[in-house]
Amino acid sequence: MERTKILVTGGAGYIGSHAVVELYEAGFQPVIVDDFSNSQEQAVRGIEEILGVRVPCHRIDCGDVEALRAVFAEEGSLRGVIHFAASKAVGESVQQPLKYYRNNLGSLLALLTVMQEFGVPHLVFSSSCTVYGIPDQLPVTEQTPTKPATSPYGNTKKICEDIITDVVKAPESTVRAILLRYFNPIGAHASAKIGELPLGVPQNLIPYVTQTAAGIREKLTINGDTYDTPDGTNIRDYVHVVDLAKAHVVAVQRLLDVRGEAVEVFNVGTGRGNSVLEVVHAFEQATGQKLNYVIGPPRTGDVPAIYADVTKATEVLGFRTTTSLEEALASAWKWQQSLVSE
Repeated sequence: MERTKILVTGGAGYIGSHAVVELYEAGFQPVIVDDFSNSQEQAVRGIEEILGVRVPCHRIDCGDVEALRAVFAEEGSLRGVIHFAASKAVGESVQQPLKYYRNNLGSLLALLTVMQEFGVPHLVFSSSCTVYGIPDQLPVTEQTPTKPATSPYGNTKKICEDIITDVVKAPESTVRAILLRYFNPIGAHASAKIGELPLGVPQNLIPYVTQTAAGIREKLTINGDTYDTPDGTNIRDYVHVVDLAKAHVVAVQRLLDVRGEAVEVFNVGTGRGNSVLEVVHAFEQATGQKLNYVIGPPRTGDVPAIYADVTKATEVLGFRTTTSLEEALASAWKWQQSLVSE
């Protein structure tokens, strides 16, 4: 049987690469688009080693309409798109807001334009819990009001959601969409052939933890311990990246089956919150590695605490996470060790 083709923008990135693997293993034919500005070709090699097949990969900028048209024309018969391609660091977005608005909005506008031209009807969008801003109540549900974002990154995700909703609701639109608001992805594939591979100094907690444990970084600086949380450090919902990738496969299938509303929103997390200090101690417990860490100042744009209510994803999508925090951290350490041994 011929596999259903799904375009994966940012498919060589952290979440994208895991989604490509899960798509293929679920019977789809993923097609990667990536400009490798924040990813490495090593990820594509890792994907192909896991799957044992070559995966089509186009090195283009998603904001380039002509380049996207060429990919859609060359591949033909695309049935849907998962859109990961975006700049994604909260702190950096505060320093470089124009980069984030240009990349994140521009790539989506180009993609929607070409999808409509080629009649590709299904879109799964990589959104974020940052659209909830600093919530009044926890956990957040899909009905929790979105708020002014605490960073340009978060604001781009909210604006992108609004753009997609408006496009879907337009009278002549053929596009259907699922917006997945995810929380904090961590961990790596069990094979340790793909994982989080930041360029330069990590912007996210877990690669900084693993690089510190590996001796690449002298110490881990925890960004603040005076937040209104039990131990003073930020609380997040840490979801294993493979679980998160599987949610995208479920979302794609729901769109292909033409179930639900024309545009739907789902939280993807574990439904539990863990503080930064809890994660540090869980990593030490899971790996036997002691971490050298210090407390630094709070980081601009950070939300004190947020975690998901996942009832809707469980009941409507039939999706739930299966990996514990300790298992996810152990997989991240295994991935880091594979990099050090190369």
